[in-house]
Amino acid sequence: MTKPPKILYDCDTGIDDAMTLLYLASLVQAGEAELTAVGTVHGNIDPVTGALNTLRVLEAAGIPVAGAGPDAGGQGVPVAVGAARPMAQDVHYALDWHGTDGLGDTHLPEPAGRPVSEPAPAQIVRLARETPGELTLLATGPLTNLGSALLLDHELPSLIREVVVMGGAFDHPGNITTHAEANIWHDPEAADLVFAADWPIVLVPLDATHPTAVHDDWLDRLAAHETPVARFAASILEFYADAYTPTLKRRGAVIHDALAAMLVVDPELGEYVQRPVRVELRGELTRGTTVWDARSLPADDTRRPVKVAVGSDVAAFQERLLSALLTF
Repeated sequence: MTKPPKILYDCDTGIDDAMTLLYLASLVQAGEAELTAVGTVHGNIDPVTGALNTLRVLEAAGIPVAGAGPDAGGQGVPVAVGAARPMAQDVHYALDWHGTDGLGDTHLPEPAGRPVSEPAPAQIVRLARETPGELTLLATGPLTNLGSALLLDHELPSLIREVVVMGGAFDHPGNITTHAEANIWHDPEAADLVFAADWPIVLVPLDATHPTAVHDDWLDRLAAHETPVARFAASILEFYADAYTPTLKRRGAVIHDALAAMLVVDPELGEYVQRPVRVELRGELTRGTTVWDARSLPADDTRRPVKVAVGSDVAAFQERLLSALLTF
């Protein structure tokens, strides 16, 4: 049997990250994945608030977290706070999309657990050193923590099994500028460091995530369930759907990050092409844009090709995610 993946999740816990944490929690409870640790980064919200949101979601899902109560000790999933700003530009948050608290202005009580003292980039390096070749790095926020970890340890790419990133846009328009996707735009320098490193990368861009948008029927099925986790998920998705409806031209939302997580455990759900990927760092109108060479000629780029998701089984994604949210 294939061993369940050991996932180190790097995120900026807003609404779609929260959905992804619930999906991962369902896998952990089913024995289909191991959530080794979580690190948070600036993006949807500041990383301290993101860490507290992460703890809230994991606790709601029944996943033990490190430092939750006097008897917890080092047991449970550690949640580390990471970079509070990008490497080379001002910080920006997505409060219009995720609320001032990152969870749809639900203003939930304080979690029982607290973030660990170790910074998120250092946590990545330490866990990679402790379990060489075993960790999958799942990143669904700006890539500042990953870029910083690469600068801390130049051997890191040889220690990580795989990196799965939600980010970028190629044939799909950007979602923060005309060409740039938000996670990459929030820290283009860090993203380019990650794509230049010699490790296996799966990139899940807007081209793959936007077609997975859920709409009224899916949202209504979720809202019909009265379990605490389903009520929580439905309540924060109401805020997200309100923000998304003008873009989608009908009520709905795109839960981008969950597709990246699903492709970690079931890569066959996706369709892919192999391309070296670069990030535009200087263009006045195109900074933060992901660029690939889609020509039929042999590529001259010396970078290791990235496995880019260009599509997925949308119906399977939607049903699996809904099923996961209803398991608690």
